[in-house]
Amino acid sequence: MGKIIAVTNQKGGVGKTTTSINLSAALGAFGKKVLLVDVDPQGNATSGLGVNKKQITQSTYNLLIDGCRAESILIRTEFKNVDLLPCNMNLAGAEIELVDLSERTMRLRKGLLPLKREYDFIIIDCPPSLGLITLNALSCCDSLLIPIQCEYYALEGLSQLIATVKQVKRLYNPAIQIEGVLLTMFDARLNLTVQVVEEVKKYFPGKVFATSIPRNVRLSEAPSFGQPILYFDRSSKGSKAYEQLAEEVIVNNK
Repeated sequence: MGKIIAVTNQKGGVGKTTTSINLSAALGAFGKKVLLVDVDPQGNATSGLGVNKKQITQSTYNLLIDGCRAESILIRTEFKNVDLLPCNMNLAGAEIELVDLSERTMRLRKGLLPLKREYDFIIIDCPPSLGLITLNALSCCDSLLIPIQCEYYALEGLSQLIATVKQVKRLYNPAIQIEGVLLTMFDARLNLTVQVVEEVKKYFPGKVFATSIPRNVRLSEAPSFGQPILYFDRSSKGSKAYEQLAEEVIVNNK
């Protein structure tokens, strides 16, 4: 039975999609069967795996709104052991449409649970908000991975996320846990980075990954080529960091 991990932080620009894409690719390279689920209306996880959003006719929108079977929208990517449930522009209106639907917070769960036996890991790339789409992800995941950028306002808004998780745990998903907190845009030369790391470790004792993701030009270039960093530049610092993160995740889930 596979594990569903939601990559979430309502703060934008923290490396959420970068982590979803590159953790998925690294897990796949280690022989794990992975499904990446793009439920961020921006669709960057979809294009980051080289899929043209404009050519997609069925997407996670149809899974959430129409109750389509996941198998009917699934794409086999060119990257080892990585499949994709893609997103297109239709998802932008889903927040409003979900309001009037029955079981509005459980629709992603209904779509993904039949696939748990087929994958070792299902990674969900969430929107940078705490709306109904993110609630759907939290209601169906086993754990959440929280990327935090090493910047001055790193912990801003996280108390709201944790409060939402507690509410989801009480109402919809009692099994939800924190997989780990991932420090991104890490630069050990900066005093601010050291301060942020200490602060995050106090806020999430025992939950911060040993691996951190460095600032890396090649990492930011890879999405424009539609490739995970592992395939775009395997020798880069960013690639090695995501391989280490994948190893941590695998060890933690043995």
